Amino acid sequence: MKTLLFILAFLLCEDGYAQTIPSSKAFKPIELYQSDNLIVIQISENAFVHTSYLQTNDFGNVPCNGMIVRNNNEAIVFDTPTNDTSANELIKFIKEKLHCKINAVVPTHFHSDCLGGLAAFHNLNIPSFANYSTIELTKANHVVNPQNGFKDDLKLSLGKTYAMVKYFGQGHTKDNVVGYFPSENVLFGGCLIKELDATKGYLGDANVAEWSNTVRKIKIQYPNLKIVIPGHGAIGGSELLDYTIQLF
Repeated sequence: MKTLLFILAFLLCEDGYAQTIPSSKAFKPIELYQSDNLIVIQISENAFVHTSYLQTNDFGNVPCNGMIVRNNNEAIVFDTPTNDTSANELIKFIKEKLHCKINAVVPTHFHSDCLGGLAAFHNLNIPSFANYSTIELTKANHVVNPQNGFKDDLKLSLGKTYAMVKYFGQGHTKDNVVGYFPSENVLFGGCLIKELDATKGYLGDANVAEWSNTVRKIKIQYPNLKIVIPGHGAIGGSELLDYTIQLF
């Protein structure tokens, strides 16, 4: 909970946020929803961070981020909340408060902080999309499988615009992908991207030798990022890419 309060303090602090986005273009984050299981914060006109919790042996009760993007009453969710209860809360919030139909959910890798609530989406006939490697790994680990696979990248329709999912290489896991919302230059890096001053975290499925190279490719592909969302911790700008490159 202390970690979460720190994240919220950073997000809701106008001065702290202005360090990552020029003040002329700053959108002051707004907390739209909070319960014991889930927090949703609006970080730009059409992008939101959802945060749920995962109890771990090594790192305690860890806040885990995902992203929602919307356009024209349609939404796409990147990473599910960590369990079905939190996922059902998020789905209800999107439908009732954002008034959006959910076009797709995209787990960015095979760990439970990305797809622990996937069954809740499937139960409501919301289609899921993931890297083919993610699907293989979910089958090998006997967890819920994403329904639709892609190899390198995927363009998902979203109202009058779109969102992108792209595989840049191995890092936190061999299957990790990122989500990009081009209309607002928002990147969901997932666990491939670290918040500032973070440690390396869980490395049990990592390719540490390739991690920095993978993030360098992201930086080259998206040179004008305004907001970067890490898998855990506070959002920022492209400095999160630089920090992750340096860390590894």
